[in-house]
Amino acid sequence: MVASSQFSLTPDEYLQREAKSPVKHEYINGEIYAMAGSTDSHNTLVGNLFALIRTHSRGTDCRVYFADIKVRLESQNCFYYPDLLVTCDPQDRETPTYKRFPKLIVEVLSGSSEAFDRGDKFKDYQTLNSLEEYVLVNSKRQRVESFRRNSQGWLYQAYTPTDPALSLQSLQLNLSFPDLYEDVSLA
Repeated sequence: MVASSQFSLTPDEYLQREAKSPVKHEYINGEIYAMAGSTDSHNTLVGNLFALIRTHSRGTDCRVYFADIKVRLESQNCFYYPDLLVTCDPQDRETPTYKRFPKLIVEVLSGSSEAFDRGDKFKDYQTLNSLEEYVLVNSKRQRVESFRRNSQGWLYQAYTPTDPALSLQSLQLNLSFPDLYEDVSLA
């Protein structure tokens, strides 16, 4: 990521500027960072996951968002655009462009974002008390990694196509690799 401004913005200034911007930016402690575009594989993975989770969550209080909805991390003074998030908290209906209480966050890994998604971004996401599960989906090979919050911290689990199912425990949803990776061309 490359900083897009040479001056510090408040969260309100960022939100006003972002509402008018043709380019999406993430906000970290006063600085904004332009986001890179997506690929076919990345977009297809997010779309497949959205469809599977949306179908599963029908009739519940949970909402699934992708692409243009930000997560606000007030304690870290930042806004991120996760690839997909699920929130079941009614307070999140009060803010149309960002959510503060996600239950699940998914990032589809790319070469340019993988280190950040695994490192500083995950560290920041861990400050969200509502977050139960953080999932990383590989776009180069069929592999999914899940980090689940428990009383001792974060439990790591990796899934490959040899596993009977990929479990999103925060949603009580089991997925198959053929459904998740349907129509995805792996590099």
